[in-house]
Amino acid sequence: MDRDLISTIAHRDHPIAAPVSAGNLDRLLRRAALPEGARILDLGCGEGEWSLRALELVPSAVADGVDISPTALSAAEQSAASRGLSDRLSLHQVPAAEFSASEPYDLVLCVGSTHAFQGLKGTMDTVARFVRPGGLALIGEAFWERTPAPEVVEAIGEYPDLAGTVAAAESEGWLTVYAHVSTLTEWDEYEWSWTGTLARWAAANPGPDGEQALAVAREHREMWLNGYRGALGFVTLLLQRV
Repeated sequence: MDRDLISTIAHRDHPIAAPVSAGNLDRLLRRAALPEGARILDLGCGEGEWSLRALELVPSAVADGVDISPTALSAAEQSAASRGLSDRLSLHQVPAAEFSASEPYDLVLCVGSTHAFQGLKGTMDTVARFVRPGGLALIGEAFWERTPAPEVVEAIGEYPDLAGTVAAAESEGWLTVYAHVSTLTEWDEYEWSWTGTLARWAAANPGPDGEQALAVAREHREMWLNGYRGALGFVTLLLQRV
């Protein structure tokens, strides 16, 4: 079973696709104070929830969403259509690192997709190519709240602490103007939705695909509950190019 399809199924009940509540997503986007006619770019957009919500908050804005998953982009297209936003969202199936644009953007989003640019520094270097002078970036990145067990680091990846994450984001001419650190409640909502939605789908689809989906859900839940819960943090940084 395709891993992209598994991820899309797992996110059906939590399309924000990050440990961030709907209220805090809105708060971050409102703090950006986008101008009329704003141009938005979402790198690694998934099902497009961040871009779609920004378009709802700024009715004159337009957005480009970039992702490699046809399944996620199809879901984004359907969601845009159901919300009357299809004419303002353009979707591009291309690796985020290969996307190009002829005009700069007022806001560039990259939430939970910094791996596409080999980490946070590569992400900030790439985003700087797209954002207009004085424009903004909204970057969601993991960090370690406390030192985890070595096997957890091996499974999840190397991250600095929160201070190190902010310093890395600001290292190439960016200024943090706002941020949100995800709470444990937001993490739990995200993880229970991810694993629970996938398990429910598996139960409704017996057979090899259902068995694989259930195995992925159980493996993920085990790593979360007995590995990184309470240790892995997530921060969404609103940064201005200076």
